[in-house]
Amino acid sequence: MNQAVEHCCDVLIIGSGAAGLSMALKLADHCNVIVLSKGIISESSTYYAQGGIAAVFDQQDSVDFHIEDTMIAGGGICDRDVVHFTTSRAKKCLEWLIGYGVPFDQEQTAAGDQQYHLTREGGHSHRRILHAADATGKAVELTLVDAVVTHPNIHIFERYNAIDLITDKNDNKRILGAYVWNRKQEHVEVIRCRFAALATGGASKVYQYTSNPDVSSGDGVAMAWRAGCRVANMEFNQFHPTCLYHPEARNFLITEALRGEGAYLCHADGSRFMHKFDERAELAPRDIVARAIDYEMKRLGADCMYLDISHKPADFIVKHFPTIYRKCRSLGIDITRQPIPVVPAAHYSCGGVITNTDARTDLDNLYAAGEVAYTGLHGANRMASNSLLECIVFAHAAAEHIIGRLNETHDTPAIRPWDESMVTNSDEEVVIQHNWHELRLFMWDYVGIVRTTKRLERAARRIELLKQEIHDYYANFRVSNNLLELRNLVTVADLIVRCAMQRKESRGLHYNLDFPQQLEQSGPSIIKP
Repeated sequence: MNQAVEHCCDVLIIGSGAAGLSMALKLADHCNVIVLSKGIISESSTYYAQGGIAAVFDQQDSVDFHIEDTMIAGGGICDRDVVHFTTSRAKKCLEWLIGYGVPFDQEQTAAGDQQYHLTREGGHSHRRILHAADATGKAVELTLVDAVVTHPNIHIFERYNAIDLITDKNDNKRILGAYVWNRKQEHVEVIRCRFAALATGGASKVYQYTSNPDVSSGDGVAMAWRAGCRVANMEFNQFHPTCLYHPEARNFLITEALRGEGAYLCHADGSRFMHKFDERAELAPRDIVARAIDYEMKRLGADCMYLDISHKPADFIVKHFPTIYRKCRSLGIDITRQPIPVVPAAHYSCGGVITNTDARTDLDNLYAAGEVAYTGLHGANRMASNSLLECIVFAHAAAEHIIGRLNETHDTPAIRPWDESMVTNSDEEVVIQHNWHELRLFMWDYVGIVRTTKRLERAARRIELLKQEIHDYYANFRVSNNLLELRNLVTVADLIVRCAMQRKESRGLHYNLDFPQQLEQSGPSIIKP
């Protein structure tokens, strides 16, 4: 066994999106923080989020309205106390971001004053979405990065994969640190910490088609599960209704804000169809819209549907949606004159590691915030623009709780060195690629927008075979980025299928043709290690 390089900190934050960086900034005046980023620090789902962040700024709106909208969108199984906790802190958290300089769009009032421009998205009864044009996540991420990289107590570890959390062998409810893989130097290191936080984002890379960046491979959920944490609601995978359908535009999202500003969903001939599925038409929640598009595509044998905002003034479209306008124009689509071809794609995981309102997990000093966590906010379906809000609210909650515990003292037992004495370099990378492709394909086919019990059973059988193959491979070869992600994704796929088979109803994002009705009494699907 070779002794790995060891680093020490007060708080290890795994993930560099809105949740991870917000937590780091809240903590940094009080302790020493390491932020682990799998890619460059700005590479996260946050960076690609277009729509905005929901908060009550309009006098005609209220926190109670925001609560009710969230409860309805969540299919009746949101935790109302958590929804209240989140929405009541929304404005304060947005003001915190504004204080750091996030450039949310403003407009001039009739009296000549400046106010924030609020847009509306599916499921919202009022305009309450603060946004920076159609690249809100990018504005948030880059603003937080600028603040983080200049703080002397925050240390950024870029291009590092977290492999596993390290638990105390005398107290397996306590985290001592993590084994991490230095991707640049290709060796394993140890980070020892007093507190650890997962801010690793979601797991949509488990599906063949996704709007997410490559880093969204369920790492935090899988590591927490292996360490002994419960997970919940993994069956609720949100498929964004409108990703750009074009061979040269992989993963490009068409924000829901277009529909909020009046864009129509239509067939190739221009005829609309959403009114046949829901009285809210294009402003129905995402699960309804995604299923409607999926249904129409299958009914007609069509490759895509279309999203048309060309009836709006061209200068309005270019001003409010510059990123989408430029991207589509680069592909030969002028959205001021033509409809946009769109398809659904895996977008957001509503389930995750179970936490409370302090962002604490089942392990004493392990926290989780953002998409990796199950807080109870989203229920069976996430309402648009509540995701970045959840990141900030629970990052702040975690930081405040950790600050209150910094004076605690604990024994610091030795950490077992990483053992590579019995492994070799792989000469069969094709095995990883084959397993990767198989996993993502059958998850899309069997555990996608519409499911059946037989499809879930088929997926479960294939997952068991893959788990054994990947376990054997992991035991015999040195780690790599693809191997670590595949190991985590097959764990997440297993949890998704187990939660889906546990739910004997259709609700929100989980639609099973064998159980098309909702149960009168329902709650979260909880899986214990």
